Amino acid sequence: MDLQSNNDDSGIGEISFAEKVRHFSHDYLKCCIYLAAGNLPAHAFTKKLYSELASTSQVLEDFLDFHGAKNNVDWYPYRELAAAVRHLSLGVYSQKHIANRLIFYELPQSEEFTAAGGQASQFLNTALMKLAPVIIDEARRLAIPIPHSGFGPEDFPGTTTREMLPYSIDDEAKDLQKKHIVKIASEFLSISSRFDQLAFFEPYSIEEIRRLVPAQVNEVEIRRFEMVVHNLQSSFDTYVIHGGFRFGDRKLKHLRSYFSVVFHLLQMMGRLLHFYERHLYDAGYKNTYKQVQDRLASLVDPDQLLGYTINYGLYYACHYLSTGKEVARQILNQNIERGRIQVGIPVKLGFHSRPSLLVAKIVQNYGGQVELVIGEDRFDASSVLDIQWAGGKIQKENISQVVFEGDVRALKDIEILASANYGEDTMGKGLPLPRELKYLR
Repeated sequence: MDLQSNNDDSGIGEISFAEKVRHFSHDYLKCCIYLAAGNLPAHAFTKKLYSELASTSQVLEDFLDFHGAKNNVDWYPYRELAAAVRHLSLGVYSQKHIANRLIFYELPQSEEFTAAGGQASQFLNTALMKLAPVIIDEARRLAIPIPHSGFGPEDFPGTTTREMLPYSIDDEAKDLQKKHIVKIASEFLSISSRFDQLAFFEPYSIEEIRRLVPAQVNEVEIRRFEMVVHNLQSSFDTYVIHGGFRFGDRKLKHLRSYFSVVFHLLQMMGRLLHFYERHLYDAGYKNTYKQVQDRLASLVDPDQLLGYTINYGLYYACHYLSTGKEVARQILNQNIERGRIQVGIPVKLGFHSRPSLLVAKIVQNYGGQVELVIGEDRFDASSVLDIQWAGGKIQKENISQVVFEGDVRALKDIEILASANYGEDTMGKGLPLPRELKYLR
């Protein structure tokens, strides 16, 4: 193989391609020998094993990419197998993390969730075991020396034991900054609302999933949500409660459980969708690329992969974002600064559909409780229907001003909206909204 010499980060001078590929394949192949030895029990698949698979396959894949394996008929299959191992290992690593932590999450329907997660793990573990002997055969074909022996179970201990370190740091967070709690709870509600478009209540058929992926659900979209949820979790750990799940304010830690499990589900989905879209999805490739794609599909069933990605990963991400809303609302309403404003009603036409919708959207944007108060009656200002019911009472009693009570963040914007006659002229024609309310457009 004719390669230009280069000074890389090895620090040991020039080494041949053959010697380096042997070096970068060594521990990777030892993992494969371990996986190919026979049907491993579920407890043999530990985070340490997944981590070793992911790290060794990534270094090998990077090495092969640097030397042009993507464009070489001999080396491309070996490169693609390394990519498959990397993404499947990273995906099931996230699932293993969920399984290890679930006892602390205290989430509803955890029994069904645990069972579904176990099935997803079994499929991915089986796929890794199917890939292992094929990888070893490819290495032999390429004249890469096979290690004399593989790793053993003792090399991959689990990360959990029956012992726990003593609780010796007070994590009660006596001086919590309410603004951070409010911001995090509001953001959780916002993310949940944005995710609602993907929610479903019954398993999709494989035909429906194929229509969904990658047109609506794809790696880019899922990774975008993953980043947002990760930022939310980081903010919580930095500004609210730093410690783990076992002690401290239970309601706050319960909220963290919801976005933590969603984050790790999105991590898993992102890896599996990447593997599907990049390595299994028929994008019209021909010849060598298509042959390798077909070979991977014979080892890792694309339909089953998609089934677990959507009917397990996406389903439970949507489920826990939705069921976590009530906890987020409770926390939000316990910590928001409350206030009271008195404003005029929309001139001439009152609270018909447009102004009612704008007020409701303001309240929904912040997530905190706001009520429209008329005498002894109170109406939910996040509900268009409630505001319109209030509008009927206002018109009947010829009221010109009303009171809003609740989240001061929303009240501030309602005041701005009211000062612009709720975004319309006296004939009901829409007018440009003040720049502070651009999120309503």
